[in-house]
Amino acid sequence: MQKYLFTTFTIFLSIASSLLFAGSTLASSANENTVVNVKMETTMGEVMLELYPDRAPITVKNFLEYTNAGAYDGTIFHRVIKGFMNQGGGFTPDYEKVDTREPIQNEADNGLKNLKYTVAMARTGEPHSATNQFFINTADNAFLDYKSKSMRGWGYTVFGKVIEGQNIAGAISRVATGPGGPFAKDVPKVQIIINKMTEIKE
Repeated sequence: MQKYLFTTFTIFLSIASSLLFAGSTLASSANENTVVNVKMETTMGEVMLELYPDRAPITVKNFLEYTNAGAYDGTIFHRVIKGFMNQGGGFTPDYEKVDTREPIQNEADNGLKNLKYTVAMARTGEPHSATNQFFINTADNAFLDYKSKSMRGWGYTVFGKVIEGQNIAGAISRVATGPGGPFAKDVPKVQIIINKMTEIKE
């Protein structure tokens, strides 16, 4: 995989929700005393993220450090693939790469799955190479899940999900794309900018 990735009836919704977040997936991950919320303000609208430090402590700490340092403010979604994911956090509107810290340990073996509207870390082909770039899954992407502690099996670390603004994440996933900056394809033709990312502290 290339570098950086990159209603109906109430009863139906209840069952679907249970299936989506059952077992070792996101429902069981969310101890309400430990979740952290982050507001992402984009040029297409606001998205609220819920993060799980109890399941991905290294990843959440890393993401919050970038967030609170303002490192995501003014960056773009530089890679958007309909029916797959929206990736951002690493480039300015001029396609300059944002400064990063040391890569972090892959935590994809935490039981969380790359389900639709979950948030995960992008990385290179090396499993433990994630820095600042992240992506929002816009489909169930089981092939990105942890399978084994091997080069091909590590998968991509899920550390949160979109709890508000799923319509915004969906709208981003459907924008027209093409070449842009150093990228040959998958770049939104109208830039989608993350104006501000804010940890919500109560």
